[in-house]
Amino acid sequence: MEAILALTYVFVVYAIGDFISVKTKSVVSMLFTASVLFLIGFWVGVPVDVFETSQLLGIGAVLIVVLLTHMGTLLNIRQLIEQWRTVAIAIGGILGIAIFLFIVGSPILGKETAIVAAPPISGGIVAGLQMGEAAAKIGRDDLQILAILLVVVQGFIGYPVASFCLQKVGRDVLDKFHKGELEDTSVGTVSNETRTTLIPPLSEKYASANMYLAKTAIIALLATLAGNFTANTPIPIDKNIMALIFGIIAAEIGFLERDIMTKANSFGLAMAALLVVIFNGLSKATPEIILQLLPKIFISLVLGVIGISIASFIVGKLVKESFYMSFAIGVTALFGFPGTFVVSNEVASSLAKTPEEKEAILSVILPKMLVAGFITVSIASVFLAGFMAKLLV
Repeated sequence: MEAILALTYVFVVYAIGDFISVKTKSVVSMLFTASVLFLIGFWVGVPVDVFETSQLLGIGAVLIVVLLTHMGTLLNIRQLIEQWRTVAIAIGGILGIAIFLFIVGSPILGKETAIVAAPPISGGIVAGLQMGEAAAKIGRDDLQILAILLVVVQGFIGYPVASFCLQKVGRDVLDKFHKGELEDTSVGTVSNETRTTLIPPLSEKYASANMYLAKTAIIALLATLAGNFTANTPIPIDKNIMALIFGIIAAEIGFLERDIMTKANSFGLAMAALLVVIFNGLSKATPEIILQLLPKIFISLVLGVIGISIASFIVGKLVKESFYMSFAIGVTALFGFPGTFVVSNEVASSLAKTPEEKEAILSVILPKMLVAGFITVSIASVFLAGFMAKLLV
């Protein structure tokens, strides 16, 4: 297969996935549609080396640490401090998934399956990729495929659970709104406020895409070197975790701009390449393996959601947050952004009769859902995957 043909095939599948995602309001995710199409393609004769032929596979493997560095630049420390209750509940939910799957899931699914399942359920693409690579290292192709499939199907449980919980919260918000008990009905999101940093902002005349990419690559390189340095120490830290931490620090001191890969006009292509690394594992997924894994996928997701509910209840009580809001915060691990934004707006639109009522509902649920999705999918799941991957070796 020609490289340009392989590349076109991959991008067309992505485009179909995006189209269906928009049509179904993110209920059917792009990841799910693309996975199904790639699987069918392999089963009807598409070459299994299509991703390698497209040249995206090698690029995606290199860009993982770069993208994680970019994700670190999205973190707004000030907002996380303001939303400390949400952060606590989100982290509690992740721990609930890991602990419940490990304790309850190990006897049912097997220890290795439980270990591989927890991080993908707790997060998204990067966590699934980390666990898929760890499973491949121990020769468990079936668990590598399991990690991928958990990433692509978890939204089918996450979206309805979050919607149900937010409906409960929204009705309570409306009741308080009409009673005049809501203090602030302005929607707060991740702010891009002007801030003083240790390193002054880059002059506009030097702010080119190449400059942004170079700075991001430098931090990603330093993170990789730091990860390799700790590999043989008593407390080894995975390079992916290092990349996230270094990205956060570099953005806070001003060396990296916020959302830097987007500013470099490179985020879309980088994500396309990263997804290929995820989907590459599907080339080994025969119909027999898929049927064999379906019960494990279902049990893993059910146990994960139970773990979230228990942890959300406990932590929510401690920080004085309602159970339904806590549960919604916890299940953001199953879909993340943009699902957190979409579900919040759909709930507000369905409950509100006036723009003021919609604004009131969003003022309560949207900031919490956005922060929760970032904590679960982008941060906590990466740390969890780095820890759990070492349990397989």
